[in-house]
Amino acid sequence: MKNAFTISICCFSLISAASAAAIPWWEQATVCKLDTTKCYPSMGTGYASELWDSVTGCWGMKYICPEALLSDEYMPVPMGRKEISAGTNINKDFNTDILNGDCFGVRKTTNNGAMASINGEYIPVWCNGILNDVDEYLENGEITYGAQPTCQDLADYGYVATVNGQCYGKYYDPYNYYIECDGSSITPSRIIILNGADYMASSDSSPSDESAASKLFDSMQSISESQRKIYFTND
Repeated sequence: MKNAFTISICCFSLISAASAAAIPWWEQATVCKLDTTKCYPSMGTGYASELWDSVTGCWGMKYICPEALLSDEYMPVPMGRKEISAGTNINKDFNTDILNGDCFGVRKTTNNGAMASINGEYIPVWCNGILNDVDEYLENGEITYGAQPTCQDLADYGYVATVNGQCYGKYYDPYNYYIECDGSSITPSRIIILNGADYMASSDSSPSDESAASKLFDSMQSISESQRKIYFTND
């Protein structure tokens, strides 16, 4: 009985060894393998699916755009999930959840894209062609990192610092409007409809006081009445 049991064990060992020999060595259970878990459910443009994120223990990294990084880079940089979550080397003015071409990272905006984040503060995105010095072009317009244009800077070209769609800078034809700035605000104190008047013309002929104004009004009313009798005889 003992011999029979020993023979059975030997036969089982031979069968197991034969089965193991049929499996390639790199697929056998005793061989350590990297986890096939993916870091992201789907990875296309903007992802390095062939890179192993050793910190998180999964396949795939995001390419972060160079302008979204604090370090000087010329090409997108692959980064792991925990590194991105911690904000390591990432400019806080950028959103790395949004794809920007072939990498992730677009400047944060608000007010339907009319304001952009610079150093943690939101500044106007000016409509194309308004700024003299442009530091960066965005989807809705242009921004400058330095001092923003004053009310008078804009008024000289017929513009007012108000939202115009998804950017700042509404145009008022100087022949029809006069933009008045008080110097303390980026927005004008008044916008005057000219109705054909020349706001630069001298006002010397204007009535000097209430009595003169009343006489001028009486004269205008008299002329109007006489003209009405001529042209509206059926009244």
